[in-house]
Amino acid sequence: MKRILVFGMNENPGGVESFIMNYFREFNREKLALDFLCNSNDKIAYEDELISKGARVFHLTARSKNPIRYYWEMYRFFKEYASDYQAIWVNINSLANIDYLKFARYFGIPVRIVHSHNSQNMDTKLREKLHNHNRDKIEKWATDFWACSHEAAKWFYNEETIGKVKIIPNAINMNASIFSSEARDKIRIDYTLDNKFVLGHVGRLHFQKNQEFMIRVLAKLQEFRDDVCLVLVGQGEDLNKLKILAEELSIQDKVYFVGVQSNISEWLSTFDLFFFPSNFEGLGIAALEAQVNGLPTLLSEEGVPKEVKINDNTFFYPLKESEESWANFLDEMIHTTTRLNYEYIQENFEKSGYDIKIAAQNLEKQLLELV
Repeated sequence: MKRILVFGMNENPGGVESFIMNYFREFNREKLALDFLCNSNDKIAYEDELISKGARVFHLTARSKNPIRYYWEMYRFFKEYASDYQAIWVNINSLANIDYLKFARYFGIPVRIVHSHNSQNMDTKLREKLHNHNRDKIEKWATDFWACSHEAAKWFYNEETIGKVKIIPNAINMNASIFSSEARDKIRIDYTLDNKFVLGHVGRLHFQKNQEFMIRVLAKLQEFRDDVCLVLVGQGEDLNKLKILAEELSIQDKVYFVGVQSNISEWLSTFDLFFFPSNFEGLGIAALEAQVNGLPTLLSEEGVPKEVKINDNTFFYPLKESEESWANFLDEMIHTTTRLNYEYIQENFEKSGYDIKIAAQNLEKQLLELV
């Protein structure tokens, strides 16, 4: 059995966490064991499941909270455990912090994979400078270079490295996202949504996901459709700002902040249209899951890679267009698009390359060949 150390899991069950878990659940654990190193002392998403399936989960103090303790704990960890691993797999949104790769090289982990999950800087100017600095030196620390999409690869790696990059699909389990009429009815009753047209969104409440724009578009849509509401599933630093904006626009009763939810497929079943106008995405697993649920889906043309589209009721629209224009386009979709049936979705999905059963077999084979 080969053992790989994985970095990239956090407390919030976001896109990277979903990606890792989708593959983890499918790998043959008699051949390939994954352990997890986390830059936080808080419990990570899916930690109980990881441990129940035999994975070890190690926590370090966050560098932002105590840099000295962070480096000391990382040094002690790699000194004690590095010899257990044939590879480290670092899943990150930028190259601002590549300490894990540096320690892995210093302590002799032979295969060091860096995996890009984003297509634009989502942090401070300082972290952007650190990313650009490390991008030109990444081949010194990593041995293998992966990305979730061509857009994510182009931003993450320089011209010398880009030719060595492998695209790893953000594959999902179709059965985990299929439509449920029972779940739809229950949630719509519980949240008094039964007579409303529900625009839905799943994602961290953050500039990247562009929820402020969604709320402004909803306000425009209310001018000619007062039966429409917006449900935001997720948590994040923009929560209070978004609540204040909804109040300022007098639509606070039309925006539902439901927090982090574990039953995402049930919430997708509750929605009538999936709204995903991100400023940027590595790929957008949430948009894939929405399409598997059959939802009409509206994505930003500039922010979401075109590879994510698998269904004909999925559309892209430019962020440069006005909020009023977006509201009109949404209104047109409301009148002309419907949820797709399972058989049609299944055919599209199997052709897309995002089927986790097939993708996990391919990735497991690649990993075993590397180690």
